[in-house]
Amino acid sequence: MALVTRRRALTALGATLAAVLAPPAGSAFAAERGHRKAPLWRAHAHNDYEHPRPLFDALDHRFGSVEADIFLVGDQLLIGHTESDLDPTRTLESLYLDPLAALVKANHGSVYRGYRRPLQLLIDIKTEGSSTYLELDRHLRRYRHLFTTYAHGRVYPGAVTNVISGDRAARTPMEAQSVRRAFYDGRLTDLGSSASASFIPLISDNWQLNFTWLGEGAFPDAERQKLRALLAQAHAAGQKVRFWNTPDLAGPARDALWSELLDAGVDYVNTDDLAGLEAFLDAHRAA
Repeated sequence: MALVTRRRALTALGATLAAVLAPPAGSAFAAERGHRKAPLWRAHAHNDYEHPRPLFDALDHRFGSVEADIFLVGDQLLIGHTESDLDPTRTLESLYLDPLAALVKANHGSVYRGYRRPLQLLIDIKTEGSSTYLELDRHLRRYRHLFTTYAHGRVYPGAVTNVISGDRAARTPMEAQSVRRAFYDGRLTDLGSSASASFIPLISDNWQLNFTWLGEGAFPDAERQKLRALLAQAHAAGQKVRFWNTPDLAGPARDALWSELLDAGVDYVNTDDLAGLEAFLDAHRAA
């Protein structure tokens, strides 16, 4: 009975979300690809949960990746940047998993209707990694067919791809699984390792620990070559790349750095400024 009630609740939520997200008839969004402009797959919403409407602000700005920090409290996965931010009503389910399940149902199997590419959900573990991941895995199992899944050596695409970041102790239980609904966020030190893209599909690292240039003046040629060599190595292994701690204050320096990232082939551009990155990517594509 509880399962039937949950399904009915998700169906009702899906109808509500579809109505909320649907653009006005005759709008620019409605005119393109049947309902809205194409998703911006390279846009990553850093600390997405800090926006007024977690998940939905990012989707309104067409982002292809969102980030949620989780804390294990009892058997609940609470969302927040620090322990002082935690609210028992703000769970991974309430802010992300339930809305995504309802949205995918309403959109006939995808987050963005008409686009089969999965949304990336980067889950950053803030408490001890092994125990938090094991509880997270139990939560993910409740959502059948929603997530990209690794099973016995093969990857089966879903509407949402979970990538686990944060506390590195999560790696041990993940590597032991023959079936999992999440993948591991590597670091630049993982480049060239024996771990394949079926375990580490994403490489993320701190820009300012690897590069000195912050967008002012010319990008040093040695750093540009280093960036492109790292990307070539990752892409040859089927892995995508994201940097955090890049300049995020609107202005010429940020635009210059974002341009270099895009031109080099960085797969995800990290920002807290959803509207700013949306406008930049649209202008960059038009140019």
